[in-house]
Amino acid sequence: MSKTKNAYRIFLILSFIGINTLIIFGIGAILSYLNTGADKSTMLHLEQEVHEVYLPKVKWTDTIGEGRPMSKQILGEIERDYKRAWYVRNLAFRTNDMQGLKDYYTDSSLVKLKRILAFNKEEDTHVLTTTLNHNPDLEFFSADGQLVVFQDNNVTRYSQTFKKDKLLFSKKDTTNYRVIMLLEDGFWRIRHLLEVEQDSLQTNTTDKIGLSPEVKHIRGVNYYPKNAAWNMFGDNFDSLAIKKDIKLIQEMGLNMIRVFIPYEAFGKNKVDQNKLNQVVQVLDFAEERDINVMITLFDFYGNYDITDWTLTHRHAEVIVNAIKNHPALLGWDIKNEPDLDFDNRKKYRVTAWLEEMIAQIKEWDTEHPITIGWSSAESAINLSKKVDIVSFHYYEELGQFTEKYKALKKIVSANKPIFLQEYGTSSYGGLWKGFMGSEKKQADYYNEIQGYIKQEQLPFAFWGLYDFEEVPASVVGRLPWRRTPQKYYGCIDTAGNKKLSYSELAK
Repeated sequence: MSKTKNAYRIFLILSFIGINTLIIFGIGAILSYLNTGADKSTMLHLEQEVHEVYLPKVKWTDTIGEGRPMSKQILGEIERDYKRAWYVRNLAFRTNDMQGLKDYYTDSSLVKLKRILAFNKEEDTHVLTTTLNHNPDLEFFSADGQLVVFQDNNVTRYSQTFKKDKLLFSKKDTTNYRVIMLLEDGFWRIRHLLEVEQDSLQTNTTDKIGLSPEVKHIRGVNYYPKNAAWNMFGDNFDSLAIKKDIKLIQEMGLNMIRVFIPYEAFGKNKVDQNKLNQVVQVLDFAEERDINVMITLFDFYGNYDITDWTLTHRHAEVIVNAIKNHPALLGWDIKNEPDLDFDNRKKYRVTAWLEEMIAQIKEWDTEHPITIGWSSAESAINLSKKVDIVSFHYYEELGQFTEKYKALKKIVSANKPIFLQEYGTSSYGGLWKGFMGSEKKQADYYNEIQGYIKQEQLPFAFWGLYDFEEVPASVVGRLPWRRTPQKYYGCIDTAGNKKLSYSELAK
């Protein structure tokens, strides 16, 4: 009996100790959580979110002002919190929610913002907005290091205003701001953000780019190596095969290749330098053979949302600045067949992104023409006044080609080149094409359309050089009646044999 009582006492003592340990541990965890609550970047996940969705170009025009000298570290902290303040401000206008604003704005600076957000919420309107660049000019840094004053000049803003889900209007403007920020709790908060009158507006002087004579005489091919369909760069990069192919392309009497840079595979805003070096190698090989290269950017991109704009700008900026001086570069193709995204991504969203990307690239490269690879002649009228070359693809019945081309030609300015950027037909003649295709029919197709092209003196790039053993499902889906014919568009088969169509194209 005594043994049972002792065991019971031991159980009670151990239970008491265990319960108290859990209580102490729980209190400690709560205190730890409360203490970390002061880290605003953790609360709002701003370190990750800002990096992922908001990277406007920030260039300090002057970092020497009155008062205390500014160190690079403090300047970096001010810039960090200033960008975060813009980020949460943009987010607030999108959601009509004040969350996060108090962490980067003082109470007095929030009065106007609160009033605007309350009005928008009452009217059931919201604004998608972003800034594309900032040019701060330091004016004053207090002796105690707690206050900074600067002017942010020529801030380019873009916004889309919605009533419920209906777009009311879009707006792009350039504004100057007088900014006062205070250091509180280790973070810089905006005390004043006031628009100021501008002395002069920046104007774009690069709307027109002189086209090199090569553009009007393009005889080209959309190019992927035989063993790297839609996946040319990275681990699949085969410099020997590419060099051999470019020699073959030259021997065919062609003078241009179109290559593709997939956005995500190249690292989005963190461009993969190894893959970028491989692109330069392709340009080097092309230069050796007097072949021009058209670079298609943003392959497999499909977001277009304003919140993603600045990341795509940083992606393009790195690539354009790395390649723009290469002698083999023919021009920039912003996006392949963006009109196919009109239905699910909204036309206004797609065209707004394209138009701004054109403007951005013209800031970095004033020498090379810009185009967009529209999926049809009808779609090519979009932004035709903004591009330097109007490009369209054609995979429809040949009987309608001349009519559709001439309709486009009537709309496009007479001095602006029109480029047949993709066209072709499959030689596949199996079940999934009703046993209707053949190499002979493919050759006949090219014989006919090359006649139209020669007659109209139309620059062209056919699809494509090789047949492929595999086509990624991400390109045309998994349906066999779509995927299988796509494997047989080349003029050279998978064994390296020249098909009948080769002789129609090598003229």
